[in-house]
Amino acid sequence: MLSLLHIENIAVIECADISFDQGFNVLTGETGAGKSIVIDAISAILGQRAYRDMIRTGATKASVRAVFRDVPKLAWFEEQGVEYDAETVIQREVYLDGRNICRVNGSLVTVSILHKLGIQLINIHGQHDSAALFDEENHLHFLDAFADNEQILVDYQARFQIVSQLRREISRLSMDEGEKLRRMESLKFQIDEISRAQLEVGEDEALEARRKVLQNSEKLSDAINAGVEYLYGSDETDGAATLMSQAERALSKVSRFDENLSQLHERVKDLMYQVQDAADGLRDCRDSFAYSAEELEQIESRLDIIHRLKRKYGADCAEILAYLERAQKELDDIEFADDRMIQLKKQLEKAQAEAQEWAEKLRASRKKAARVLAVRILDELHQLDMPRVQFECVFTEIELSPSGMDAVAFYMSANAGEALKPMSKVASGGELARIMLAMKNVLAEKDSVHTLIFDEVDTGVSGRAAQKVAEKLRSVAKSKQVLCVTHLPQIAALADTHLLITKAERDGRTYTSVTPLDLDGRKAELARIIGGTSITETTLKSAGEMLQHD
Repeated sequence: MLSLLHIENIAVIECADISFDQGFNVLTGETGAGKSIVIDAISAILGQRAYRDMIRTGATKASVRAVFRDVPKLAWFEEQGVEYDAETVIQREVYLDGRNICRVNGSLVTVSILHKLGIQLINIHGQHDSAALFDEENHLHFLDAFADNEQILVDYQARFQIVSQLRREISRLSMDEGEKLRRMESLKFQIDEISRAQLEVGEDEALEARRKVLQNSEKLSDAINAGVEYLYGSDETDGAATLMSQAERALSKVSRFDENLSQLHERVKDLMYQVQDAADGLRDCRDSFAYSAEELEQIESRLDIIHRLKRKYGADCAEILAYLERAQKELDDIEFADDRMIQLKKQLEKAQAEAQEWAEKLRASRKKAARVLAVRILDELHQLDMPRVQFECVFTEIELSPSGMDAVAFYMSANAGEALKPMSKVASGGELARIMLAMKNVLAEKDSVHTLIFDEVDTGVSGRAAQKVAEKLRSVAKSKQVLCVTHLPQIAALADTHLLITKAERDGRTYTSVTPLDLDGRKAELARIIGGTSITETTLKSAGEMLQHD
């Protein structure tokens, strides 16, 4: 659960510390006081987009720090190499130059990585959230989530992928005779051109290396001869090998008289052997070194062939040979297309039957879940003072697709005698808020996220319906932490924790503060919500009665 939120320099909030408790937390205040800014701050630490415009005028950066208690040991921590702590601290800083710095328990993370953690900690439901719920493209996803269909869907999609691959292969082989002949001629030419070259893997690298040697043969020969002379010596001078041998013999005569000399003698002896080995190796290299202008010409000619093939078929000999293999396979497929087509169609028939079988399993699971979902949503809506509402998951059969063979849409009727229609077309503003709350509550049962935020989802709701919404939110708060931004006294009266957001001017600047309310403070705030600016004894009494009802 979210226990503490620290905000600095976000819009009109210069600095604020907000403590949240388990259960039902409510935020109220005048329009424009800054309630939405608090939600924006929470969104920022969840990895959602943050803009430079949110930085308070005169400041160089905005920062948010959130402390979460009783965080489960999510796989995210191990996957990202972040130290796990049941009390997890998330920090985010947004700078004027556009930089974002995010930390989780002190470890730097990117915004996208932070978002993957954020969606596992908090769900924010706004008044515009209904767009996703009422978009029919999302209904199948919601139903599958409610039905726990993930594994069945994975099993089906594995089989549908085989169907798709076979269809693509059949389509590739389905060409007219003219196109087939042109492609065969092209492939035969390519196969012949590569085959005649008789390439070997790594041949081009070996030839390039040998050409480099031959092109520098004179320099190499001069250097080798000089090296042999310096090591072996000449008629006029002694070489390094001879000098080392002489030094070793001189030291061997006296090494037994002194321990240090003995050690030095051994080192000189080792060096002598190494120099002699090097001299022998260099001499052998000189004796075997041969330069042939004819060989260089042959290499240049061979490399020219290989480079021409590289321009057409690949970056090196290995890629060219791989292309040859693919071309040969494609040619074989075309030449034997009729036989291959018969074989592929048999395979497709079998694969489609398997996919169809799993699609039917998926449909059966969905239809079973749809009946339960309808009952649960209707029950929730009845509790929210919509007793005559009807709800149904309408199935439409489609061709096999990555999601199965079903299209699903949520239909409802809000009033008695009205026919079922797509959900987004039959509800008023107040009904939309209750429908969304009902659906969110049902779908949240399958959600492991422990904190839910409702941002003015009570828009358009009043009277008896408002009381029902308030009771439903408090009911949800028995099993999850709920944060709710509201303008309704019925909702505020049922809160476990009531936070008041106020705005004031000081020295020409606007400042927002967040204050936890005691009983008297709650009574005054409820009276303000009920009566506006004119708080009377009557409104205070009404507020007190609402709190006693709690």
